[in-house]
Amino acid sequence: MTSSGSDAGNAAARTEELVKRYGSGQAAVTALDGVSMEMPRGSFTAVMGPSGSGKSTLMQCMAGLDSIDSGRAWIGDQEITSLPDRQLTRLRRDRIGFVFQAFNLLPVLSAAGNITLPLDIAGRDADRDWLSTVVDAVGLADRLTHRPSELSGGQQQRVAIARALVSRPEILFADEPTGNLDSRASAEVLDLLRRCVREFGQTVVMVTHDPVAASYSQRVVFLADGRIVGTLDQPTPSAVLDRMRALGEPAGAEPGPLVDRGHAGGADLARQAGPGKE
Repeated sequence: MTSSGSDAGNAAARTEELVKRYGSGQAAVTALDGVSMEMPRGSFTAVMGPSGSGKSTLMQCMAGLDSIDSGRAWIGDQEITSLPDRQLTRLRRDRIGFVFQAFNLLPVLSAAGNITLPLDIAGRDADRDWLSTVVDAVGLADRLTHRPSELSGGQQQRVAIARALVSRPEILFADEPTGNLDSRASAEVLDLLRRCVREFGQTVVMVTHDPVAASYSQRVVFLADGRIVGTLDQPTPSAVLDRMRALGEPAGAEPGPLVDRGHAGGADLARQAGPGKE
């Protein structure tokens, strides 16, 4: 997962010695302390760590939602750390998908309107075949006219995932996507993210605190004090929990039977889109 020139061409996103600080002087806090990593194309990576480890900051910096103090970051072969704001806005809109814990749907729009919102903001027509494929994949064909208040939490998050996919992004960043969901809805959303990788060739990076959610990924990257402190391939809930305990997280409850991971199914929108059309 560490960045290297030989594998850079296969990376959907990568960073090199990324440093991010908040505050100044003696009150300064280093959120990221020289993070170098790659997210291979077509992979599903979970990012975990104790509270304050820098996992959400890493996602925001990789996605161009937050600035950095030093280092470099790329989406594909495009370095984003030196892009002017207008170009960065366009890149986020066209090449990155976002899914957030709070769904971030517009309450006045139907599910269909929320799904096509990024394209509407950009002044682009939807590819009807692809839109139909996405709607079928998220299981929302019979809910397109419903507003968010008429949908369950799991359905709202599936609308958010469809919205993230509709522009065919190169990479999808998900920040605690199951944080507001019950176990059944969480399983459906996580299985959908895994299907996005398997069936659509999507690259997914998910920040989570949940060992069961992390077990849906292909690899877990662990952060502590703003640094990468380990990785785990083909994770299981118990193996992830053991790693988190070793990093000082409270033991908490044992991972429950959210779903068998071997089954076959297996920042905000406004900042993503930017002001106006480009």
